[in-house]
Amino acid sequence: MTAEILVLAPVPPFTLERLDKTFSTHHLFKAADKEKTLAELAPKIRGVMTSGGSGIDAATVARLPKLEIVSVFGVGYDPVDLPACRARGIHVTNTPDVLTDDVADVALGLTLNVMRRFCVSDRFVRAGQWLKGNQPLAEKVGGKTVGIIGMGRIGQAIAKRVGAMETTIVYHGPRKKDVPHRYYPDLVAMARDCHVLIAACPGGEATRGIVSAAVIEALGKKGAFVNIARGSVADEKALVEALVEGRLGGAGLDVFVDEPNVPEALFKLDNVVLYPHVGSATLDTRKAMGDLAIDNLVAHFGGKKLLTPVP
Repeated sequence: MTAEILVLAPVPPFTLERLDKTFSTHHLFKAADKEKTLAELAPKIRGVMTSGGSGIDAATVARLPKLEIVSVFGVGYDPVDLPACRARGIHVTNTPDVLTDDVADVALGLTLNVMRRFCVSDRFVRAGQWLKGNQPLAEKVGGKTVGIIGMGRIGQAIAKRVGAMETTIVYHGPRKKDVPHRYYPDLVAMARDCHVLIAACPGGEATRGIVSAAVIEALGKKGAFVNIARGSVADEKALVEALVEGRLGGAGLDVFVDEPNVPEALFKLDNVVLYPHVGSATLDTRKAMGDLAIDNLVAHFGGKKLLTPVP
């Protein structure tokens, strides 16, 4: 196709290769002088490929007079200025479903890691500490109450996995869902009743800081917080302070506020497991995400119905 596509953020090489073969592409993220490159390309760009972490802001949208569609490589689209796009009738698509299982797997893995102290145990053996005695006892997962913030596709997939371990699942969200789990309209009350709290909600202003200092305090020394959503959903300052001071039992974190910068205070804590935002990072899933992102562009410029438009 002859449509001019601007690639704002890095995507996997196999995705970029297919995109280059399908459209006339311009890799802005590789440009030495991005401002000059954007100024030269802006008048002819009809489509944008971006990532769920980078998005596109209103100022960039305004500079692209012929822009028709923004295809997001990722399920999250909170960095995309939706009002700016919708004001001009610009379509926005993302890549849901294809990454649900991988992200849910990571949520389960982080939960197990924090409760059963897998990473700590690995370091314990490698350091020769087992020769000196046994490691302190860990926490059983079965029989615990697990609270999930956000009972969408990913939240339900997490519930299925964690529920299989004979836990009690409860959840919080903007509204009650048709699921066989207890709904808490009050997140602080849910945190108070939970042993593990898992954030699986979208990012953006509606959920910014939803895991507040009050929620963290309610979860308390008995509890663990797992975040595979967005760093912005937690009050990171309050979270770090609670972990350092021992007011929160533990945490498994795949996302942070200022990635890839992680609060250094967390590095020395044995009750914290740190992941580099790799919830969907498998070859199979990243290939499927890239194909879906491109297929949305192909559908649009081919005059067909978009596959996964942002609602």
